[in-house]
Amino acid sequence: MGNYIISLVFLCFSILLSCMCRFSLGSEVNFVTCGSVIKLLNVKHNVRLHSHDVRYGSGSGQQSVTGVTTVEDSNSYWSVRGTTGAVCHRGTPIKCGQNIRLTHVNTGRNLHSHYFASPLSSNQEVSAFGEDGEGDHLDEWTVLCGGSLWQRDDSVRFRHTATDTLLSVTGEEYGRPIHGQREVHAMTSTSQHSYWKAMEGIFMKPTDTGSRDFSTPPHTEF
Repeated sequence: MGNYIISLVFLCFSILLSCMCRFSLGSEVNFVTCGSVIKLLNVKHNVRLHSHDVRYGSGSGQQSVTGVTTVEDSNSYWSVRGTTGAVCHRGTPIKCGQNIRLTHVNTGRNLHSHYFASPLSSNQEVSAFGEDGEGDHLDEWTVLCGGSLWQRDDSVRFRHTATDTLLSVTGEEYGRPIHGQREVHAMTSTSQHSYWKAMEGIFMKPTDTGSRDFSTPPHTEF
């Protein structure tokens, strides 16, 4: 099914192995990098960004995206990738202000938004879209953080590049068949509901930069 699926299978196996060994492969990496496979926690509501092969019954009818309180669920893993027009080499630190795609590992669909109303709050719908990691320009999100790089310990925001809205959770809960899961949507206003933090996962190390510390900008002279 292509190199992308092969890579995801390898990453899923690596995640399983790391859990079995109770060993964090990303313990030496202090920032989020391209190719990392992570879970994202909404800081305010303590739920992890989640998806599954269940479609919305309204709006776009695309694959639903929710927030879950369960820590161990494998459907909460997302791969950090570059955009279609910008190559992001594995292990390269993500910069604040950089556009990325977040691809759901188990289904190969990208975190996506558009001008459909979300089912519960009537904010902007967030879905998972595409096939084998490829969708369209509505899959792109800008990482908003305070420094130069996305640090693992930072609370960050994700701004939908095309519609200028923020990935958010405000607490609405679904009933059956996904009882207790929270609605994830996009909002125009900035609030405490829009902050996320990288949690469990595999954080790819830089491959061509040695032991350089990316937490500070390089020194330059004129």
